[in-house]
Amino acid sequence: MAFDAEHRLVLGVTFGKRSATRILTLLKAVKEQLDGRVPSLVTSDEFSSYATVLKQVWRSAPAPEQDQRCKLRTKYKQPIGSPDPALNYATVCKERKNGRVVSVQTKAVFGDAVSLAAALDQSSASSAINTSFVERHNATDRHRNARKARRTYRFSKDWQIHQAVGYFTYYTYNFCWRVRTLAQPLPPDATSQAKNRPRTPAMAAGLTDHVWELKEWLERPIAGLSN
Repeated sequence: MAFDAEHRLVLGVTFGKRSATRILTLLKAVKEQLDGRVPSLVTSDEFSSYATVLKQVWRSAPAPEQDQRCKLRTKYKQPIGSPDPALNYATVCKERKNGRVVSVQTKAVFGDAVSLAAALDQSSASSAINTSFVERHNATDRHRNARKARRTYRFSKDWQIHQAVGYFTYYTYNFCWRVRTLAQPLPPDATSQAKNRPRTPAMAAGLTDHVWELKEWLERPIAGLSN
């Protein structure tokens, strides 16, 4: 799953055991969601495939075309590729003892200290490198999707049904779930007792202007599938 911490928005999801192929599918979908924009900061755990795939999806501009003879002389010295300079990527490593986190170490993979600091300064979600937002959402998702609850007999027995329920919970979260930390304070009004305006991640990202009811979401036509 790819998660936008600033808007608490699920950008994309794939199902199954983590692999470079599934990460590539996920990040290509995220790139499409972002209209090709380069994320200023990406964080993850230390799974090695993330760096490789990030470099592939958001790569730097190709070098100017070389003379054919120059290509032949340097073909074995060409770099595999480098990430877009606008992309910062950092990992978080948690050390656990007896089931408890005893230390947390972060490491910059793409970007230097200056560019990472600038990305964090521009972020409205966090001032430090972490993966806490996606971890918090994983816990929320387990509460909303009983098939993912731990130590339970409610596990999925059919892979396609598991995927369908997963997509359902992720995307109804975006449009139908009122996130407490996204609520906006309302000015005092004698005619209303409401103090905050509830917002969903889709509202925070500017994708809609209201909280969708589940019926509205289920009945919305899908391009290419609806008659």
